[in-house]
Amino acid sequence: MIRVLKAGLYTTIQDLGRYGYRDYGVPYSGVMDAYSGSMANVLLGNRAHAAVIEMTMTGPILEWHCDTSICISGADISPKLNDIPIELNKPVQVKSGDIVSFGKLISGFRSYLAVLGGFKTENIMHSYSMYQGVTKQSKLFKNDELLIDVPLKGFAVKHAAIKIKETHFITKHIEVFKGPEFQRLSKAQQGLLFAKGFTVSKKNNRMAYQMEESLENDLEPIITSAVLPGTVQLTPSGKLIILMRDCQTTGGYPRVLQLKETSINILAQKFTGDLVYFKLRA
Repeated sequence: MIRVLKAGLYTTIQDLGRYGYRDYGVPYSGVMDAYSGSMANVLLGNRAHAAVIEMTMTGPILEWHCDTSICISGADISPKLNDIPIELNKPVQVKSGDIVSFGKLISGFRSYLAVLGGFKTENIMHSYSMYQGVTKQSKLFKNDELLIDVPLKGFAVKHAAIKIKETHFITKHIEVFKGPEFQRLSKAQQGLLFAKGFTVSKKNNRMAYQMEESLENDLEPIITSAVLPGTVQLTPSGKLIILMRDCQTTGGYPRVLQLKETSINILAQKFTGDLVYFKLRA
């Protein structure tokens, strides 16, 4: 068992998402950066869908009440084990009584902590992913107790390590496809989408990222239609909204672009003030 001594800014339990329930209006949810979340699990030998802790900008303080192994991937939030810095993307053994904490944000925006066997919190609709209205909690709080499978005594400690793609965290280019309403844009509007950069506004969260810059918009609203994580909507005010993992299942704004899955992962590591450029895939 793990006790949360301090929760951090916005810390949740996530896996790869909740599939098969969108016809009931239930979002996918899941880790915002599936690349980093999966990396932490792979390095421990977990199945890809095992639940992890997702941390946003600041991390929690966790007290361990069992012996096991962990791995942290994604953003560098200066993780420490008993006040001693620990490496990212490398399995680390923890023992009962140990404290795992986080400090200054060095790079990225979201970090992932995997534990051997995955976290065993509330499972709803075949997923551990926290989401308000589906699970009892939408994030972790101080004094929460997190259950895990305690490894058998004498379990083998893995020493795997892997080189992480640096471009995943530093690139400003977001690969996209044309959205269903892309052709309704004028040639000038289409050109502007790819000629200028767009800045992540302070209105960004697990549901959507809104961009600061505006694009002239004279398009008519569409009949409410299906949207997905990565759908780029053009609002009546000309703002672009990029839907993320907790997004709704339908929307009435023109869908002008659609991010690749890898692009959603990259965008999840950006935050307020970061500049991105759309790059069209054929």
